[in-house]
Amino acid sequence: MEVLVLALAFLGATQMNLPAALAFTGQASTLQMSLFVVIGMVGMVSMGLYRRGFRGGATAIVLRILAAGTLAIVMMSMLFYVFPPLMISPTTMAVALGLAVPGILVTRFGMLKVLSHEAFKRRVLVLGAGDTASLFQRLRRKSDQVAFTVVGFVPGQGDSSKVEADSLVDMDESLTDFTRRHHIDDVVIAYDDPRGGFPTDELMHCKMHGVNVLDVADFFEREAGLLKLDILRPSSMIFGRGFRQCIYRDYAKRVLDLVSSLGLLAITWPFMVFCAIAIFIESKGQGSVIFKQVRTGQHGQPFTLFKFRSMIMDAEKDGKAIWAQQKDPRVTRFGHFMRKTRLDELPQLFNVIRGDMSFVGPRPERPEFVETLGAKLPYYHHRHWVKPGLTGWAQIHYPYGASEKDAFEKLKYDLYYVKNQSMALDILTIVQTVEVVLWGRGSR
Repeated sequence: MEVLVLALAFLGATQMNLPAALAFTGQASTLQMSLFVVIGMVGMVSMGLYRRGFRGGATAIVLRILAAGTLAIVMMSMLFYVFPPLMISPTTMAVALGLAVPGILVTRFGMLKVLSHEAFKRRVLVLGAGDTASLFQRLRRKSDQVAFTVVGFVPGQGDSSKVEADSLVDMDESLTDFTRRHHIDDVVIAYDDPRGGFPTDELMHCKMHGVNVLDVADFFEREAGLLKLDILRPSSMIFGRGFRQCIYRDYAKRVLDLVSSLGLLAITWPFMVFCAIAIFIESKGQGSVIFKQVRTGQHGQPFTLFKFRSMIMDAEKDGKAIWAQQKDPRVTRFGHFMRKTRLDELPQLFNVIRGDMSFVGPRPERPEFVETLGAKLPYYHHRHWVKPGLTGWAQIHYPYGASEKDAFEKLKYDLYYVKNQSMALDILTIVQTVEVVLWGRGSR
């Protein structure tokens, strides 16, 4: 819908400003409209307006749409500077944005109103009422915009109920009849002990009648964008979909890495020069501007990571690896600014160009932490099946981690990425990283 609003806004602007703009009659205008729509959508995705679980109210939505418009102006100005033939007149661009912003606001609030109605949510029946089933109630509390409604919980044999009593279903008919009568879209298997058996024949009947039958881990993967490791069965990782490598995707990913890193380097080199000078002045010429540290890369191979130095010299005097903490006293004044804006990570672009890292992937950790976490967290070393990234699925969904508990939570997102890696997921992650940088989420 919002793509259509952007296209109509551009068309309206060209028709209202014929003396100042091209009439919509040629290929150039078609290309310009396409660029306007694509850049507008990138701006909104970058502002988190399509982020899973976005909980912003009306004010937050208005502010982010205005910020998306501002970002779109910046991106289009840079594009027109590099490719002058694509330029849209300032008058046309201003009018198009002036039409698009209120149009998007009306469309978004209207769609939110409509989609929040129960008729547009998937209806879910959960088989089980114990600890595993209770996870559904926590998932609903994490977001006000969940796209499903739990019709009820059907207790299994020997289940001790851990869900609200009024949500229990006393099944007095066949599962097939119940799903048909209550218009169930998904049946989720969430027994604490599946060895008690479940109604195989009835579940097959449900599938044949168009009802999705899912394992609870698959449901959480779809709805939350993570692998729920505490309920994940090892066999599902082996026999299920995903966790596949493809040589053609690897080549395409390498091209995306080089294009993204070289493009970002061309844009940010003035900021890098500024950071280097500021660090040199703040440290009074003591120590190196670039901080080098060994990190664990793909297949567990070590590599040297580059960052701008944001901490005082000898931050780890005793040689022991220490997690960075909130308001860490070792971080310098300018270092705090760099960490907040992620400028300290710009030298990692050279790691991407060298092939040590990818633009998108799990965060590279220090070998000392990898050894400790690998011994305590299940499947931790699986995150090293892919190259570490400058940004990643975990980085845009979870704040900066500085503990084993944080590492476990981020691992759920890292393994989701490893399982479902694709060019589309990489591009989505790159675009949503803009929101993380601009709004300062998850920095230390």
